[in-house]
Amino acid sequence: MDRFSWSNGLLEINETLVIQQRGVRLYDGDDKAKMDLGVALLSTHRLIWRDIKNHECCIAMPLSQIIYFEEQAAGIGKSAKIVIHLHQVPANKEPGPYQYSKTDMALFCCFSLQFYRRLTEEMTKKRWENTPVSQPIPTGTGSQAGKTRAVGIVGIERKIEEKRKETDKNISEAFEDLSKLMVKVRKLSFLSIDICAKEMVELSRSIANKIKDKQGDITEDETIRFKAYLLSMGIANPVTRETHGSGTHYHMQLAKQLGDMLQAPLEERGGMMALTEVYCLVNRARGMELLSPEDLVNACKMFESLKLPLRLRVFDSGVMVVQLQSHSEEEMIASALDNVSEKGSLTAEEFAKLLGLSVLLSKERLLLAEKMGHLCRDDSVEGLRFYPNLF
Repeated sequence: MDRFSWSNGLLEINETLVIQQRGVRLYDGDDKAKMDLGVALLSTHRLIWRDIKNHECCIAMPLSQIIYFEEQAAGIGKSAKIVIHLHQVPANKEPGPYQYSKTDMALFCCFSLQFYRRLTEEMTKKRWENTPVSQPIPTGTGSQAGKTRAVGIVGIERKIEEKRKETDKNISEAFEDLSKLMVKVRKLSFLSIDICAKEMVELSRSIANKIKDKQGDITEDETIRFKAYLLSMGIANPVTRETHGSGTHYHMQLAKQLGDMLQAPLEERGGMMALTEVYCLVNRARGMELLSPEDLVNACKMFESLKLPLRLRVFDSGVMVVQLQSHSEEEMIASALDNVSEKGSLTAEEFAKLLGLSVLLSKERLLLAEKMGHLCRDDSVEGLRFYPNLF
């Protein structure tokens, strides 16, 4: 078996395929070799064996190495074999799967009678002596054409290691590009803030001049643009873990910044916002320094201990909201009762349109009024509808 060398399985120039057969096993003397099951190919110059599952595992031996061969008949529990007697290992032999062999015999198991006959013909004709081979036939372009590949366990491990190194290199390059991109984004964000600030100053002067000269009401378009500029300006110096560490101190500073930022939006929305709305609003204002949901919740829980004018509230349904400390529960219940009494009945969607709130918060207000005994519900196929409680 040490006469076999690694091969790429390509036929060389002046070499012709004679016959091939599947399901052939190799033996090193009487012992089964590592090459358990594959395809045997007989050419005019070589015996080639390729693994069925791993096509890169391919070995070959020149026919000139064969002294003679014979057929070994099948026995009880044994298949017929071709016993090949070989010359000594040549000095210029290419590396192969075996460094040494127990015997000077190689056995091909599970061969067909046709394969044996064709091997006999080729050994008789000795065509490899009349038409010597030169270079492998190329199967592609570039330097990889005709290149013998490393196979077996060592080859597989080498390929895995090469892929791992290539993956690590690609990840490193990607993070380097991402770092450069973040630097550029920060520069652009500061530039956009400067531009927005200039445009906002010009717009505010226009509004101030109109008020001063009493030229009329401020247009709706100017109001929308002014609010858009304020929102796009965001938070100039957001609290981050890099600047304020981690743990309780970070959440305390974050809570204070949220208290300053959310005051105006809460007043515009009736004193209450769902935590999901707060999350979107805050992260939009923070720009690239995004906040995680967990950090937002932990910061909101500190509103009361820091004596800030905001509170985190959790309804019975599990819905979490941020509300102003001055927000009165009695006013919410009274508002829900007045609107339902005026309309006769309301769904959460209808109530949301009347107050300009989200459906989620509107439903929680109606459920709170129901809990206090001021409303009753009708849960039908048309949905949940609330009525004044007359009992």
